[in-house]
Amino acid sequence: MKSAALAFAERLHAAPDKRLARFMGELLTDFADLADRMDMSRDELQAAIGFLTEVGEACSERRQEWVLLADVLGLTSAFERRHARLPDEATPNTLAGPFYRPGAPRRADKESICLDGKGTPLVFTARLRSSDGGPVSAARIEVWHANGDGVYENQAPDMQPEFNLRGTYTSGPDGTVRIFTIRPRGYRIPDDGPVGRLLRQLGLPATRPAHLQFRISASGYRTLITHVFDRSDPAIAADPLFAVDPALLADFTATPDGGVACSFTFILARDEHHRKQT
Repeated sequence: MKSAALAFAERLHAAPDKRLARFMGELLTDFADLADRMDMSRDELQAAIGFLTEVGEACSERRQEWVLLADVLGLTSAFERRHARLPDEATPNTLAGPFYRPGAPRRADKESICLDGKGTPLVFTARLRSSDGGPVSAARIEVWHANGDGVYENQAPDMQPEFNLRGTYTSGPDGTVRIFTIRPRGYRIPDDGPVGRLLRQLGLPATRPAHLQFRISASGYRTLITHVFDRSDPAIAADPLFAVDPALLADFTATPDGGVACSFTFILARDEHHRKQT
């Protein structure tokens, strides 16, 4: 197999797309080395091809199994961290995940995004700061999360109101906004397809820890897509999508009225090349 890989690489010298040619050549060479080290059998090769075929067949307009595979292998999170290249003090970037929806309704400070009244009330205070500690005002803050059963609104559109637990806020002059919502619960990633079967075969978890997700954009700053995780969730050490970072953990504290409260400070990185970006 190694000689075939080398022969293939040699045929690529005249390829018009040199980067693609290099990528394919190195990919095949690495696979050939792996097959030699593992002494891969014909049956194992066919099983691998069959798995990749199943992943493709599981994709539809409502489901992207290839993205799920990249997520559970840690590729998506690794790429986010590699390409973000944020200053050390900035809030870490994470993957957006499969449940983001653009166009969430505008909400005022202290306005609730819980449209069905179900769940434990949560007051989430978001403080936006620049790396020098100053407030970031007039920032656009999109937030979305699962309900108390661990289900997103677009996972079960017949069971939750449209845009439930989704909203778009604007930070005030002091860089602060208060989001009224409910306490989210962790959820199981879709595990009824080939990727879920792979996780079970490897003995890997499929349950994500409870979190809220944010997309924050402001003029003169790099857009931040990130999570805020419930520090007390028992699944915090084994997120199947590898998005947990110690800097993204927060405490959800009980309040006298039977609800919970959480506050988090987001540090935005300045965008020196696109100060007009919004």
